Formats: sequence, structure tokens, C-alpha cells
Amino acid sequence: MSISNLDVPNTSRFRSATIAIFCAAIFTSASLLFFVQPLFAKLVLPKIGGAPAVWTTAMLFFQVVLILGYVYAHLLTKFLPLRWQIITHFAFWVAALTFLPLSTSESWSYDASTSTALQTLGLFAVGVGVPFAVLSANAPLLQAWYAKSGGPSADDPYFLYSASNVGSLLALLAFPLVADPFFGAAEISRVWLIGFVLFGALLLGSGMIALRGSRHTEASVQTALKASFPTLRQIAIWVFVAFIPSSLMLSFTTRVSTDLGALPLIWVVPLAVYILSFIIAFAKWKHLTLDALNLPMLAALAAGVVLVSKVVSEHDAPVVILLYVPVLFVIALFAHRLLYDMRPSAEQLTVFYIALSVGGAIGGLFNSIVAPIAFTRELEAPITMILAGGLFLVRAPGFALRHVIMGIAASVFILVIAGATRGVAALSADIPRAGALFVLIFAVLYLFRAQAMRIPVVLAVVLLPAFAVKNNPVFEDRSFFGVHSVYSSEGYRVYKNGTTVHGWQRESEYGTRPTPLSYYHPEGPMAQVITSDFGKQSSSIGIVGLGTGALACYRQPSQNWDFFEIDATVDQIARDPSLFTYLSECTPDSETHLGDARIVLKQKPFAFDILVLDAYSSDAIPLHLITREAVEMYTSRLTDDGVLVFHITNRFYDLVQPLARIADSLNLTAAHQRLAVGEEQVETGAATSSVVILSPDKSRIESFVQDGNWQVVETDGAQPWTDDKANLLSALKLLKNQDH
Repeated sequence: MSISNLDVPNTSRFRSATIAIFCAAIFTSASLLFFVQPLFAKLVLPKIGGAPAVWTTAMLFFQVVLILGYVYAHLLTKFLPLRWQIITHFAFWVAALTFLPLSTSESWSYDASTSTALQTLGLFAVGVGVPFAVLSANAPLLQAWYAKSGGPSADDPYFLYSASNVGSLLALLAFPLVADPFFGAAEISRVWLIGFVLFGALLLGSGMIALRGSRHTEASVQTALKASFPTLRQIAIWVFVAFIPSSLMLSFTTRVSTDLGALPLIWVVPLAVYILSFIIAFAKWKHLTLDALNLPMLAALAAGVVLVSKVVSEHDAPVVILLYVPVLFVIALFAHRLLYDMRPSAEQLTVFYIALSVGGAIGGLFNSIVAPIAFTRELEAPITMILAGGLFLVRAPGFALRHVIMGIAASVFILVIAGATRGVAALSADIPRAGALFVLIFAVLYLFRAQAMRIPVVLAVVLLPAFAVKNNPVFEDRSFFGVHSVYSSEGYRVYKNGTTVHGWQRESEYGTRPTPLSYYHPEGPMAQVITSDFGKQSSSIGIVGLGTGALACYRQPSQNWDFFEIDATVDQIARDPSLFTYLSECTPDSETHLGDARIVLKQKPFAFDILVLDAYSSDAIPLHLITREAVEMYTSRLTDDGVLVFHITNRFYDLVQPLARIADSLNLTAAHQRLAVGEEQVETGAATSSVVILSPDKSRIESFVQDGNWQVVETDGAQPWTDDKANLLSALKLLKNQDH
């Protein structure tokens, strides 16, 4: 007798086992899915670099494959009997095993003459495409199988999505907090393989339970085919609602990381909050209703308006920026609970999840690709906040022209208040103004809550200050790496990327040979190396990280200088004499090599006397540029007595020991200098800076140590960072110092 014809046991033990196995299967699948993305990115980063095309293409790859996985699950459940669904999907799981453990080919190398995007797609497709596709399909597929299992709440299996997101959340936190700090990529890949095998067993067990619980498989397929298909309007609404929390999560991630700096795991917090909102929204909690979320949603919208309008200065009140997290959580919870309430019957859940994945992907594309091209500033958060107000329209679509007029009239008053609070003020003034504006906006939104159309109208007008230009920049543009602005302030021309100042020049020195300022001041450690006797006698100098090009004005007439810069917008700014004149006055014939420095340096046979690595100042640490393999490659591009100069000024990380360990493992000698400037030096344009120098020639480092400013650095004996294993958290400063 066929197993599908057996009677379904109706014991509590069987029902408990059913729900346990399905929860374990979907939990394990989601955990593996979220683990594999950072894992494979870590594996390929040293090979292909950190250029924008790499990250945008990798993101696009994962999002597209996720959608394809959902479409595959939909087609599988609609056109194949349950038995063949199980056989087909298990066959793909077996095929995925042949791609494990995850790795990249040792013979693969980056080809600069062909498309970076196509190479990235190929590398990801061959290396992780099949395993990722198999995992992508499981969230909707396992829920569809559970609907046939006869388990508890089989007619409404959406609660399993909470189990899926619990797995996603734990994996998201476990990779940077547990796996990455303590294990190498190869070790993690082997553990991931074990997890994938375990998932295969759970997948097979889930399929057998579903098959046993379905007495009339063919009839179920026919019923599903005849079930009413959601309308295009309904699908569009699902996509729209799913887009808002996805876009808001990404835009808030950008804002928090920009305003607070590259704090460790800063990108994890918004994503974890986003996933947590899914877990809670899709749980069967009777008291969690949209009506109960109305007031928190109005408060979140009001707080969001205050935040994105930047009434409070980011630098004066960084703790206020932390409000982005609860604002994101409430709006995401409201949107995801709205989706839960609009969920279709179990027969159409695969279409529902396709719509959700498309909405999330559109959010990613909008923030990561469209916005940097379409906007010169970060406008995603204000735009998405306006659309978030429109979530109320999904619940109450009716409105009249008088509602729009009343909303605009009320908004004009708020706009006047918001405009009066703009500008940089002291913290004592900012907080009361922000609080008053919040109360005012919340009151208007509360009073107008009965007419839903007024809410997005009020938001649209109130948010106009967020679109206004501040500092009256003489130049403003945006690239993959953020917003670039150049403006004048107190006799200086200042270059700012996000909220970080990357250099400045005296406007009085335009038309003459300018004096390098900030970290590159003549008294600073980098200037000491380049202007030393050795530096002046050097024939070839390389600079990784262009900035304003200030170091260029230390060039000697006989020297050849090469610059390496990953962001073409930075090169545009530095070479425009109407903005800065360091390059045009001092090294107009120098070449800028665009691209990831590690890849570019590896591909050409440079031979530098001095190679400056200036990629670690008050921003995210490009970890692949500071591993043992990277430093070994830099050393191969030095002359026998050449010097590597690492500018490591940073608010959050101390990179002295990581470099000392690498130096010891490569038989290099290291020295360090931290120059803390006083108020008088600040007035001359100097800034505190921290620099480490390395050389294969011990006597060369000793010649710098003898002047009394540099100190030899000894390793603490810990393992050096490598491409396989690097624990960035180990370099975190417990207390902030004055490095900026």
C-alpha cells in the first residue's frame, strides 16, 4: 500500500512532531541562507575587490535569485503533485551538495579588461548559485507543504514565516559576533556544509510528513489550480507595502552609519530590527492589531519627520539619531502586520511571497542603485517616510479634495515652525525645538487621522526642509560611497563626505602653491616621512586614497607620483581647480588609477620607494586592504628599502597591533607615531593623526625612530589578520580618544 494512502495519525504526539520538524526545517534553511551571503562575500572579496560594481552586483544577484527561488516554489506547488515536488526539490538539494564546501577557484583572477559586473555575477553564480537557489525556495515551499500535512493550523501556515525569520535573525547576529571573530572562512564553510546536510534530512522528513498527511494529492493540485488568483491590484499593494520597510531599513542604515560613524555591526541593527518586525507581525498574537498600532505609528511618523529633517545636529546630539531604530521598528511592524492581515489563503501563499520578495528587491534597487544615480543627496529616507504615511491609505482609500486642502493648510503652519528651527544650534536649543516640533506634528497627525489622505500630505510638506540645501555648497554630488559636498567656511574650502570632513584648503592660497592641511600638515607624521631625507631622495611615491590631494604638494620635481582611488567622484573633486588646487598646482601630470587599490596594485609591476595607505580615517575599515596577504602584496611593490605608510587615524578602531602582527609575520619592522595637536596648531589647519610605518629594511625604520617622534612597535604575539580570518572587533577601542 502506498505511503500516501495511509491514515493520518491524529495523535497529539504526531501533531507536535509535525510542527517541530517543519519549524526546524524552515529555521535551518533561513539560517543557512543568511549565513551564506556574508560568508561568500568574504571568500570573494580579496579576489575581486571592493569596487561599487562588486557590491551592487552581489546584492542584485542575491535578490534576483531569491525571487527566482520563490517563483520556482510557486510553479512547483501549482503544477506538480506533492510527491514530485518532494522528489524534484530533493534532487536540487543533492545537486547543490556538489558545490560544497563553498570556495573560489585558486586559478580564478580578475580581468580588468572585461566587465566587473559580469565577472562578479559569474563568480557568484558558479560558486554559490545552486545552494542559494535551493535555500531561497524553502520559505514558501515548506509552508505550502505544511498546508497539506494535517498539522496544527495547517489551513493558515503563515506562522512558519516567523520561524523562518527567527533563523534569519540569529544567523545575522551569529556571523559577525561568533563565526567571523573566532573562525576562518574555510572553517565556517565546512560548518555550513554540515548544516546544509542537516537541512537535507529535515527537508526529506518534512516532505514525507506532508505526503503522509495528504490523502488526495492530485485533488489538492486541481483545487489549487482552480483557486482564485489574486488581482493585479492586490499584488501591487503587497509589493508597495513590502517596499516601504525595505527601503526605510536601507536608508536608515545609511543615515545611522553616516551620522554615528562606522561603529561595529552598525548595519546589523537596522536589518535585525527589520527581521524582528517580521517575526512579531507574522506570529499569531491576537492582541497585535493594526488598530493597536495606530498611535505608535503616528508617533513614529512624527519622530521620523523630525529626524530626517535634521532639526537636531547629528554631531551635537548623536544619541537622538538612535531614535531611528525604534522609528524603523514601529513602521516596519505596522507594514508587515498590514501584510499579514492581507495574506491570501494557503493555496496562494507562494504568489504572496513572490510579491513580498519583489517589493523588498525594489527597495534594495531603489536605495542602492537608483537613488545614487538620480539624487545628488540622500533623499531616500524623506521619500520613503512620505510613502510610509501612505500606508494608512491602504486601510482607508477614500478621500476628498477638501481633505487635501485642509492637510496643506495645516502643513504650512508646521513648515514655518520647521523652517524656524533649521540651522546648527547648541544641544540645549536643539532638543527643545525637536521636541516641540514632534509634539506639533503628532498632534496634527492625530487630529487628521480620520481622513487618511491628510497624513501623506502633511508629511510631504513638513519634509520639505529635508530636501533643502545646507551650507550652500559650491559642489554637491553623490556616488556609491555617499554624498560629496564642497563648501566655504571661515576662509577655508572644505570637502565633506557624509558627515566626515576629508580635507580642507585655505582659500587665500588659490593661485599659489598651497600648504597641505589637516592630517597632511607639514608637522604631521605622513609629512615627516615624505619630507625626510629619504623621502626627498625617493623617485617614486604611491598614494592610496586621494581625498583633496593635499599630499601632492610635497612632491619633488624629480619624483613620479601615482594615486589610487576607488571613487571617481573623489578624483573629479581633487582635480577641479575651482574646488581644490593641490593637484593642479603641485602634480598636474600625476595619474589616478581608479579601482580597488589591492586589485590595481596587484595587476601592475609598480616599484615605490614610499607607498601611503590612506584608507582608514574615521570610516569603515576596508578589511581586505589590511590583511597579511594584502600587506605582503604591498611589500612586493616596494623597493628593497621602501616604506609602507599606513594612515590609521580612526575614532573607533586601533589598528596598531593588527599591523604589528602582520609586520612580524612578514619579517617587517614597524614603528608608530600619534601626533596630538593643540588649539594653536588647530588654528594653523593641523589635525590629530596616527600613522604606522613598515619596511623590510630595519635600518630604514630605525632612521625615523632616531628623530624621537617614532616608536618601534612590537607584536603582542596574537595571530595576524588574514584573508581567511580577521577579527575586526578585536581592534575596537573601548574608550574613544581624540582621533578624528
